[in-house]
Amino acid sequence: MANALEAKKAKVAQIKELITSAKSVVLVDYKGLTVAQDTEMRKDLRDAGVIYKVLKNTLTSRAFEELGVKGLENMLEGPTAVAFSQNDEVSAARVVRQSIEKFKKMAFKGGYMDGKVMTVEEVKALSYIPSREQLIANLLGVLTAPMRKLAIVLDQAAKQKA
Repeated sequence: MANALEAKKAKVAQIKELITSAKSVVLVDYKGLTVAQDTEMRKDLRDAGVIYKVLKNTLTSRAFEELGVKGLENMLEGPTAVAFSQNDEVSAARVVRQSIEKFKKMAFKGGYMDGKVMTVEEVKALSYIPSREQLIANLLGVLTAPMRKLAIVLDQAAKQKA
């Protein structure tokens, strides 16, 4: 009995570590996925730097509770998987959304980021934000556009005079 309790305490400590080290946490209802679909989604999540685990709701709830997070109780009911985004805030939500659209069997339950519990709508909105690299590329495109246009105009003017 004491060993089981110690094992649960150790698991709660591991979950707390995952939560505190993650930039965002997404809760997912994963029921209905086949093994092949789950394997494909896990590979995509791993490639994006996301840790994906199916955890006991009571242990996950206890970990959030010990961290002082309230409001996840109703989200931690039924089959729940947890995606911990390690690299950026949007990776977990984006990959899970893509899997939801692809397999049509899963659903967001909610999430947690920057000390705040997120609703399903907030997680969906987060999932549509482009990656950091894409945002930087867009910014560079916007910043270099005037110089490119000027170069084109000057080039056309030089060709007309020649």
